[in-house]
Amino acid sequence: MSVEDDIGTTETHFGFQRVPAAEKSRLVRGVFANVASRYDLMNDLMSGGAHRIWKDVMMDWLAPRPDTRLLDVAGGTGDITWRFLRRTGGMARPTVCDLTEDMLSEGRRRMEERGVQAPIDWVCGDAMALPFADKTFDYVTIAFGIRNVTQPEAALAEARRVLKPGGRFLCLEFSRVRVPGMDRLYELYSFNVIPRIGALVATDRDSYQYLVESIRRFPDQERFAQMMREAGMRRVAWRNLTGGVVALHSGWRL
Repeated sequence: MSVEDDIGTTETHFGFQRVPAAEKSRLVRGVFANVASRYDLMNDLMSGGAHRIWKDVMMDWLAPRPDTRLLDVAGGTGDITWRFLRRTGGMARPTVCDLTEDMLSEGRRRMEERGVQAPIDWVCGDAMALPFADKTFDYVTIAFGIRNVTQPEAALAEARRVLKPGGRFLCLEFSRVRVPGMDRLYELYSFNVIPRIGALVATDRDSYQYLVESIRRFPDQERFAQMMREAGMRRVAWRNLTGGVVALHSGWRL
């Protein structure tokens, strides 16, 4: 996802901007540090609460078993981890890894509010260089996070590396709308409404402008599936949700 310009400086995209690849992680960290305290509220407002349904569908497809280990990458506020613990009756060990300490702090706070007693490991780390040993986890998930990674290919390779043989990777991410007419309405809503909500609720229009732009820059369903195969994942499949507004991709380490 990065390119070499005429003078050999590696660049990548940050929304619709071109930035030095080495700077993107810092910029992304700044975005999520700014919005951490309002992140879940904004998700409810932007999606009309649909993100909760999408995450439940993700957990339905994962069908996690007790006595397993989950790594939720970019899992900051703990939404996926909370669902994982509910599905396993708290009889499993989740690890949340996020680039932004502010998001992890918000996740810890929310788990305390929910009365979650199960042990959770909270780790500040980069999806492109996960601080875990090979073949550690039964499941690796990432929800609405991989499009913010400087090199998604590296994040996919890392996800496969830390999976046990027979382990499964699931990615929930915004994608390409496949319903004629709905795509145009979604485009208008994204660029005209979401940044305004960000300005009013999170007092941060720029971060939500970036998030909308990052969706448009992310590969479509077929291309992302191919990226997963190139990273060594097998039995790759995907499901479109809400007409392709989001897609849920699955792959295995065999």
